[in-house]
Amino acid sequence: MNSKIESLDAPRSTDDLEVTADASRRGYRLFAPLYDTVFGLSLHHGRRLAIDALDCHAGDRILEVGVGSGLSLPLYPPDVCVTGIDISREMLEKAARRASLRRLSCVAALLEMDAERLTFPDASFDKAVVLFAMAGLPDPVRAMREIERVCRAGAMIVVANHFLSQRPVAQLFDTLLSPVYRLLRYRADLDLQAFVAAANLDVTASLPANLFGYSTVLICNSRRDASRPG
Repeated sequence: MNSKIESLDAPRSTDDLEVTADASRRGYRLFAPLYDTVFGLSLHHGRRLAIDALDCHAGDRILEVGVGSGLSLPLYPPDVCVTGIDISREMLEKAARRASLRRLSCVAALLEMDAERLTFPDASFDKAVVLFAMAGLPDPVRAMREIERVCRAGAMIVVANHFLSQRPVAQLFDTLLSPVYRLLRYRADLDLQAFVAAANLDVTASLPANLFGYSTVLICNSRRDASRPG
């Protein structure tokens, strides 16, 4: 177990799927018109579960990493300030249209940005959420460290994702979705325990989400030390 964790700074898929920012951009450019149809209703339960877990309060500054087409944005209360980032310009354009059409007062900004190289100052946010995007990042552990940096010490960070599973029903879904996953450079075999250990996450709860518990919602507290810069 230890040897696996030690090599997880940039988790790699067992089928050597190349996960790079440029490859992800290309995939989402092609798939953006179909994204809401394929992943809208199917992941809605997980989105709602994750945002409910944030326990939002008026004035909360919330960072959503991998906001995509903005399917989650209508789920936030109107009196919070949500900043959504994504690497795909096409998906952000869909999110901006959604926010405008729905007149979502919670949306403070939608920015094109790399999750592993956030341009925000330290402690810019009170909470953060990553919805079904972590396994599509080149280096999920580096992204988590960046998210912790830009959140205040002790902030709640919620991660909803599909992780490696040996259950037959999950493996069937993985097989059916494999063409889409390959296009979007999304790992179906990100190991939950190894990821949690490598990222040094303080997980307070782990909740099954979506049909047959295909996904998992991790509720974490940031370990960032406010006395240290960065």
